[in-house]
Amino acid sequence: MRAQSDEEELAQAYGDQRSVSIAAGSRQPLRQAPAVASVVTAEMIRTMGATDLDDVLRSIAGLHIARSANQYSPQYVFRGIFSQLTPQVLLLQNGVPMTTSFAGNKGNVWAGYPVEHIERIEVIRGPGSALYGADAFAGVINILTKSAADTPGTQVGVRAGSFDTRDVWVQHGGKLGGLDVSAYLRVGSTAGADSVIEKDAAQAAATRAPGPINTSHDAVDGNLELARGAWRGHLGYKLRSNVGSGAGVSSALDPVGRGRSERLHADVSWTAPRVVSGWGGGLQASLLRYSETTSTPYALLPAGTVVGAGNVFTDGLLGAPGKWDRQFRLSAYVTYTGFSGHSLRVGLGHDDLNLYRTTESKNFLPDFTRIGTGSAADLTDFSETTLKYMLPQRRRVDHVYIQDEWRFLPDWALTAGVRRDEYSDFGSTTNPRFALVWSAAYDLTVKLLYGEAFRAPSFNEQYGINNPVQGGNPDVQPETIRTTEVALGWVPSRELQFSLSLFRYQMRDIIRAVANNAPPPANLIQNRGGQDGHGAELEFAWDAMRGLRLSGNLALQRSMDDRTGTDAGYAPHRRAYLQADWAMVRGVSVSAQLNDVAGRLRPVIDSRPPIRDYTTLDLAARARLGGTDLELTLMLRNVFGADAREPSLARSGIVNDLPVAPRAAFVQLQYRH
Repeated sequence: MRAQSDEEELAQAYGDQRSVSIAAGSRQPLRQAPAVASVVTAEMIRTMGATDLDDVLRSIAGLHIARSANQYSPQYVFRGIFSQLTPQVLLLQNGVPMTTSFAGNKGNVWAGYPVEHIERIEVIRGPGSALYGADAFAGVINILTKSAADTPGTQVGVRAGSFDTRDVWVQHGGKLGGLDVSAYLRVGSTAGADSVIEKDAAQAAATRAPGPINTSHDAVDGNLELARGAWRGHLGYKLRSNVGSGAGVSSALDPVGRGRSERLHADVSWTAPRVVSGWGGGLQASLLRYSETTSTPYALLPAGTVVGAGNVFTDGLLGAPGKWDRQFRLSAYVTYTGFSGHSLRVGLGHDDLNLYRTTESKNFLPDFTRIGTGSAADLTDFSETTLKYMLPQRRRVDHVYIQDEWRFLPDWALTAGVRRDEYSDFGSTTNPRFALVWSAAYDLTVKLLYGEAFRAPSFNEQYGINNPVQGGNPDVQPETIRTTEVALGWVPSRELQFSLSLFRYQMRDIIRAVANNAPPPANLIQNRGGQDGHGAELEFAWDAMRGLRLSGNLALQRSMDDRTGTDAGYAPHRRAYLQADWAMVRGVSVSAQLNDVAGRLRPVIDSRPPIRDYTTLDLAARARLGGTDLELTLMLRNVFGADAREPSLARSGIVNDLPVAPRAAFVQLQYRH
């Protein structure tokens, strides 16, 4: 095999960043795409030494990753839009939503996502409902997995490191008769970081605090792609078992409770850019089966907790919920380019979202009255009664959209589109978009963007029952947002490029848990108030010298609660990211990533001081051993051991916030044949 030059190795490390498909539904140059978008390629992921999706997303301007106390699930915070579960972000895999019906997000028992089988990640910052519908609200993330062409031959890898972390995977791409085949399988486990929570929500006499968080899990991931001509099919599997409860599902430390999630998804698509002169089209059918259960019941509050007068729970308040979700989606589109300067796209689709089974066992009643002595032996199955947290629910959605890309002058293009979604439970919603792109000069592009989006209420927000803390509301309506953006892209030289985006948005009808003055539940889901935000995002990439590239971004934002006129809270006002990649000698490279998070205030209902700022440094070094196909990678996380913390919610009981990102080290070995 021919050895690569330093320049070739560094160029390969950035892959095809020049095009994007998520912005308009078809591949087009990134600079001219009708959205503020970012692309991360497989080689970029490999260069930075990323092992998990969160490691990669941390490099995206305007996107901050916080944590939920519940299972320490990542919260993807775009442009200051913070919420407990961040359902305002649409996560796609090969264009198919990974949204769960119960919570409206990617699932609470998430426990990470591997990156070895990812070919590229495309991210839209801002609204995308005119093309993608529900939950493409604050941002859209599309994970594109590797095809046979991206994975020629066979690759095996092993990784081990801090927190008793172990992973092994195999990946293969090739031919099977007339089919192109790409397959991936990974098995891993971790004991998780043991960062300490100083104080939690439990009663002083019963609390396990100070004590460590519980972030252990076992993982199995699989992906299979089959392709032939215009046809492509995917089969994906994601199992997380023995998943620790993080800082506790009720913000009370729980070293025993374990969750389990299983995601099986399949899709088949046909895409033909040109069927006959001027006409093209495509169709896609997908099926998602998702479940969340408990392998060991969660201790919502620990042993010895007292509720009421002398009502002592011997083993604590124990709960074991379960939910099974089945989603079928069918969509089709046609394109027409027969009109001079126009590219017309018309699409329609149908979704059938079915939370077809729910189960629950617990040792207490909806008013917190204990069953028996409140012991583990008193766990009672309420699955076939009306006292469980939710009955099975089903939602059907029909949508239609139209989009026109009109190049009305050689250097000017206008993309205009609108989508209408009809829901079987809460009605309809219509969302337009407009994008004017001006190629002002060979090295300068200017964009003016406007879009509207919505976030559909989750089944839990509409139909949750018998939860003494929070009750669902079948009358709740979608959250809405309107966003205006101005973006500039400047490439003064082959070695240097800049982009700047300015944005302003108005959120309305925010779905919140509002204090209920009536009998339990204590809070009721309602549409209440709004949030207005504005900010700027600056990005750059500079090939500073032979074998050295510097890249990074700076994001500034301010978001205000329109009811109180005060800061919406929790999201950073400033986040800076800097990455340096150096091809030192042939076959050896080093990458350093600096992440600085600052300016996180509390909302007005939270009287604690602002969340402390932090800066972390991550390092990765890669080397091909002896000019062979064996590659060794060393990774160091949070090199200087910064006390990095993400905000706990007001009145959660976790006073000193959620500790994350301790110092860690990993070693990885890969062989390609």
